[in-house]
Amino acid sequence: MPEGQSDSEESAAPGRGSGTGRGGAEHYFSAAPAVTAQLRERRVILAGAERVVTVASGIFSPEGVDRGTAVLLAEVPAPPPEGDLLDLGCGWGPIALTLALRSPAARVWAVDVNERALDLLRRNAIALECPGVRAGGPDTVPDEVAFDVIWSNPPIRIGKVALHALLARWMPRLRAGGTAYLVVAKQLGADSLQRWLAENFPTYAVSRLATDKGFRVLAVHRPASVDPA
Repeated sequence: MPEGQSDSEESAAPGRGSGTGRGGAEHYFSAAPAVTAQLRERRVILAGAERVVTVASGIFSPEGVDRGTAVLLAEVPAPPPEGDLLDLGCGWGPIALTLALRSPAARVWAVDVNERALDLLRRNAIALECPGVRAGGPDTVPDEVAFDVIWSNPPIRIGKVALHALLARWMPRLRAGGTAYLVVAKQLGADSLQRWLAENFPTYAVSRLATDKGFRVLAVHRPASVDPA
C-alpha cells in the first residue's frame, strides 16, 4: 500500500473538510463526542511500513487514513531528526505517529480538541513505541515552545474565521528557519487560504509544494532571519 494508505475503504474518503471520513453526523471537532466509541484495529502504512493502529467512531477519519492526509505524508520532505515538531489537528494520529517514527529523537506535539482522538493517539503511540509523542489540547503546549516543523490537515469545517484564528495562533510559533506544511482540498478553498497566509504573514514564504488527488500541499516557511514572536 502507498504511504499513508489503510486497508479500509475509508482511506479513499476525501480529506478533513469534505463532510465525510468521520464517525456519524457529529462533528469530529467536538471535544467530547456523544456517539459511543466503537474501537477497531486497522492496518495502515506509516513511515514506510505497515502498522496496526486503533481507531474509533466519533473522530475524524474513523476507518483509517483519509486521502488528504495520505497526500500530505507522500509529499512532505523528511522532518528534522530532532527538535519540536507539531501535528495541528492530530485526530487518532497518522501525522504525529509518522513524525515520531521518522524522527524518534524529536518531541512531537500533537494537538486536538477531541478527547477521544487524543486518547486513541496516546494508545497508538504506546503500541508503536513512540515515546516522543505528547498529545493534548491547544493549551497544553507550553508557550515557550517553538516548532521546527508543522504538519497539518487543518479542520476546514470549523469555518473560515475559526480556521484563520487557529492558524494565526500557531504559525507565529514556527522557529526561525522552520516550515509548516498544510494539506487542503482545492474545492474547499486551498488557493484562497494560500492567499490569506501570504497576506497575513508577509515575512514568510508561502508556496504550493504539490497538487494531487484534488488536494494542495501548502508550504509556509519562516526565514531564518526572523525570530519567533
